[in-house]
Order: sequence, then C-alpha cells, then structure tokens
Amino acid sequence: MTSYDSYGTPTKPDTNCRTCTDFKFWSKQQRQMFQKTTDNKDAAKSGAGDSNDNSLPREDCPLDKSKLGQSTWGLLHTMAAVYSDNPTDNQKSDIKTFFDVFSRLYPCEYCAKDFRKDLRENPVKVDSQHEFSQWLCQFHNRVNAKLGKAQFDCSKVNERWRDGWLDGSCD
Repeated sequence: MTSYDSYGTPTKPDTNCRTCTDFKFWSKQQRQMFQKTTDNKDAAKSGAGDSNDNSLPREDCPLDKSKLGQSTWGLLHTMAAVYSDNPTDNQKSDIKTFFDVFSRLYPCEYCAKDFRKDLRENPVKVDSQHEFSQWLCQFHNRVNAKLGKAQFDCSKVNERWRDGWLDGSCD
C-alpha cells in the first residue's frame, strides 16, 4: 500500500530520517552501520585507535525528533508570548494561516498528522495574547499527555515564555 504526504506525493515506506526516529535508536543504528562498513573495509584494524567517545551527540548535527520538538515548542510559545493583546484581523488571519501551513510542512509526518487532527478538533484561538498563549499551552499539554510527559501549569505560561520566572533567575 502506497502512503502519501500532505501534498499527495508518494512517500517511501519505512523512511528512517532523524526527525521521525528517536535519536538513541537512530544513533545506535548509525553506529552499527558505520561499524559494519569499518569492519568490512579494514578488518585488521577494527578496534584499534578507538579513542572517540560517541556516547554524546555532537551539537552541530541534524535535529532528532526530540530536539526538533523542543525547538518547535520554543518557537511557538515565543510567538504566543509576543502576540498582541489586541490583534488586528490580519494578525489573527496570519496566525491561523501559519498554523495551517506549519501543520502541513512539519518535518515529522506522524507528528504533522497528529498536529492537523488536533487543530481540527481544537482550532487555534487568536483573539488576544492571553487566549492564544492559553490555547497553545493546552495544545502542548495534550501532546505531552500522549507522550507520557508532565503537564505544564498554564497559569504560568507568560512567566515561562514572556516575563521570566518571578524568582529573577532569568534576569
């Protein structure tokens, strides 16, 4: 059975990009493939000079699903934090359009499909900064619940993303 992306283009079965695969699984898979290649090319030297500690990923590598998600939420919450208290009709329309397009272009297709489903069931609320930030926090909490992660106290969303913590630790 052929799968199709959001543009109707056929997708490869079992594509295994870093964005759609847990980093630890992907990293292990890559090390195994590299090790097989190294072993095949130079069996006599396998294991010699192995001074690299590959247990920590480099900082300049493509994002895995976890880092992509963290970066995405950072962007979205920051957009909501700086959103107008009294947005114009154009601003409201732009945010709705952004979320519609973003949900179709998000690099992880599984996440994108879930994103679109949630948007259909819980359309973006954009009448004020407070409403938009609360809507996004609740959206994020629904995703966290699906992932078995802790829920964020949405009453603190502006403290977290706009104003900084009351204890001054962000100053």
